[in-house]
Amino acid sequence: MSTPSPQPSEAPGHLGDPSPPGEATEAPGRAPGEPLDPAHRPLDPAHRPLDPEPPSAASTGPGTLSWPARVTVALSVGLIAGFAAWHLLAIFLFVAPSNTVTNEYGDTIRGYVNPEFEQNWKLFAPNPLQRNVAVEARIETVADDGSLEVGEWVDLSAMDFEHIRHNLLPSHTAQNELRRAWDFYTNNHDDGGNAQGSRAHLAATYVHRIALLRLSEETDVTEARRIQVRGVLTRVPAPSWSSENIDTSPSYTELDWRTVLPEDLPGGALAPEESS
Repeated sequence: MSTPSPQPSEAPGHLGDPSPPGEATEAPGRAPGEPLDPAHRPLDPAHRPLDPEPPSAASTGPGTLSWPARVTVALSVGLIAGFAAWHLLAIFLFVAPSNTVTNEYGDTIRGYVNPEFEQNWKLFAPNPLQRNVAVEARIETVADDGSLEVGEWVDLSAMDFEHIRHNLLPSHTAQNELRRAWDFYTNNHDDGGNAQGSRAHLAATYVHRIALLRLSEETDVTEARRIQVRGVLTRVPAPSWSSENIDTSPSYTELDWRTVLPEDLPGGALAPEESS
């Protein structure tokens, strides 16, 4: 009579194993049949503890600022908003037709807008500009022997054009400062250079100081005794399909020589004392 061969023991977790997969049938120091201590139970991947929650917005938002910081932020935002509202209102009133507000506060509005924020409608109506205007300047210095030397004319507008050409983001200064300064001057002086209006002196000072600032990029202006500015006007030629004959030769508008004062020089440099 043959002896039955021993059956291979079944691996834990296979069919016939009373314990669920992943759970040990025996634990050290535990009697058979005793419930498994939860401390020894293997960690179920489906019940892993969650990662700690990130800090909420309430713990990192403005509410965490101290009261002095909140007051500072609120005041800063209020000042910026107030200035923006005043700027937009002043520009609107400047270009708007005459009304009760502009009649009462016109000087205040014009004093704020001019000359840096001046607005005009020459591009669209009714008669757009048909000439190119360039601004040139030259200075007079005292030579070593005491004689006066007059420098060459320098095209200040060409210097601005060089800063604009091939520049994707040209500055507002290069585009408008010199051009608007010249317009500001001509609008407050007649063709003979005589002052017209209360802002004529301001316009003359403004254009001469900008000219000195531009010249300082090319030469030393601290030795300048006097400065002269002129405008070069050239009419735009007629298109090829037009039979209109337009004279494109330049015409010049020369201003009188102006004494350079210490406060006229850029950077607060001191001008030489004028000879008696």
